[in-house]
Amino acid sequence: MTETAITSRDNPIFKRLKKLGESARARRDAHMTLLDGEHLLEAYLDAGGTPRTVVRAASLAADRLAAHARRCPQAKWLVLPDALFAELAPVATPTGLLAEVAWLAPSPFAGTPLVIVLEDIQDPGNLGAMLRTGAAAGATLAVLSKGCHDPWSPKALRGGQGAQFVLPVQAGVDLQAWLAGFDGQCVALALGERSRDFYTLDLRGPLVLVAGNEGAGLSAAICRAAGTCAHIPMAGRIESLNASAALAVAVFEAVRQRRTR
Repeated sequence: MTETAITSRDNPIFKRLKKLGESARARRDAHMTLLDGEHLLEAYLDAGGTPRTVVRAASLAADRLAAHARRCPQAKWLVLPDALFAELAPVATPTGLLAEVAWLAPSPFAGTPLVIVLEDIQDPGNLGAMLRTGAAAGATLAVLSKGCHDPWSPKALRGGQGAQFVLPVQAGVDLQAWLAGFDGQCVALALGERSRDFYTLDLRGPLVLVAGNEGAGLSAAICRAAGTCAHIPMAGRIESLNASAALAVAVFEAVRQRRTR
């Protein structure tokens, strides 16, 4: 592969990449983002994506990336001094490899709908983990409220470990209107007087599972829009699970019920 060396933060390509790493608006306007690390680059390539630019820190051996270079020959390859790469890296522990890529729009999955709906999930790591859980369970769609963190931010992508490349995601959605239009069962994962035991529900038909903010949980309006509230029974002396764990338990219970024996 042929690399171009960048040694100045005044370089226009450096400025463009830095803005993508830092600004949700820049990512939305360009429908582009930055991936951190070889694993995410491989997942992006496996999903059919073609990187625009690949950036290597000087301390990362070029020959280690030969296989990646063969898979994306059209990409522009850059090498940066480690100090400059650290300024560009959008995560606390950079791997030495970044890729500028276009957002992917995965095709909707066929079969009985299994949708995860997320309200105001603001921590990028949690959001990525929840999308990863949905993708692993075979969810057909993820629907995110306007208050959710950007699912295409570098930190959310790291948390998702490739989920955003295979799970269709709708972001910035009016959840009340969306839930009102869904033809199937909507279950809000929430405590309350009328909250049902989650394990008593029949989850085999078209299904939406709604999870809420890490601290505040689901809003009353969204619980009403869902129609059914349910909780996961816990034998231990803890009041509740965090949002990511609760969603994982719930979505894989739906998977268990849908399995044919």
